[in-house]
Amino acid sequence: MNIILLGPPGSGKGTQAQKMVERYHIPQISTGDILRGAVKEQTPLGVEAKRYMDQGQLVPDEVVVGIVRERLRGSDCDGGFILDGFPRTVPQAEALDSTLGEMQRSINHVVSIEVPNEELLKRLTGRRTCRNCGAMYHIIFGPPTKEGICDKCGGELYQRDDDQEETIRARLQVYEEQTAPLIAYYRKKELLRAIDGVGEVEEIFRNIVQAIED
Repeated sequence: MNIILLGPPGSGKGTQAQKMVERYHIPQISTGDILRGAVKEQTPLGVEAKRYMDQGQLVPDEVVVGIVRERLRGSDCDGGFILDGFPRTVPQAEALDSTLGEMQRSINHVVSIEVPNEELLKRLTGRRTCRNCGAMYHIIFGPPTKEGICDKCGGELYQRDDDQEETIRARLQVYEEQTAPLIAYYRKKELLRAIDGVGEVEEIFRNIVQAIED
């Protein structure tokens, strides 16, 4: 099974990806990870990607697609893969289709975990981090025993800049703008499996399994 996993920040995509890896014994391929890996190993494409990253520019689609292609040729992908964080745009999706076509492969399912923005805001703005030891808490889902104080070391808990509402709204806006056309692209190909991402982790996972195994 060759799967693309879509979901906004805070949708629980990472948790569900791990459960899918355990069930289907196929690797989760995170574009961020393989990009960093290619840069670290100094592969030709990694060296090219680093040139753009050092200048603070986005790595061009053809370089990212090339790095993804190299990763998909790994023997652990023979039985399938879960692409996480790629493609992000329709041109990337078209390039991926072309690349997979050359490899005589194709995408079987595109799982989109959908969560309303207000729920995502509640999840993401509630995160608190200990200034001292870095322990993570959530004011609703995993609060400390004493408000504002770390259970582990007694350090002060604070809200990181990237957990502020304004920052998160901007991230969600970018995700929506990039992903809406992508969702339409895969819906047209009848590959999209839209999953309600609100509820218990196990229930959401059951819905994913049902959507791709039926």
